[in-house]
Amino acid sequence: MEVAIHNYRADLTEALRSYVERRLKFALSRFGGRVGRITVRLCADGPAENNCRISAEILPFGRIAVEESDADLFAAVDRATALIGRRFGRELARAHEARLGRETIRAAA
Repeated sequence: MEVAIHNYRADLTEALRSYVERRLKFALSRFGGRVGRITVRLCADGPAENNCRISAEILPFGRIAVEESDADLFAAVDRATALIGRRFGRELARAHEARLGRETIRAAA
């Protein structure tokens, strides 16, 4: 799992960086090799508005993204990492169901 963290107008301390990485590891580690590159954007648009956008690559299917905002940047990170974990699982389940629903040529003959 490769994580890139970008900050825009937000104070990115080492504590916040390690917190984001720990939350992502907790949310996505169960998916193992299916997790590709992860991009996290942290943005502070003012004292009452902090945004956390997470984009994750599902190997070999594509990308998913979530965005959360809150007055507390840590709360926005919490909600965004929980949401990306749920969405990641849902996309993998959807791909698995689609694969099971296909009928092979041998079975049709």
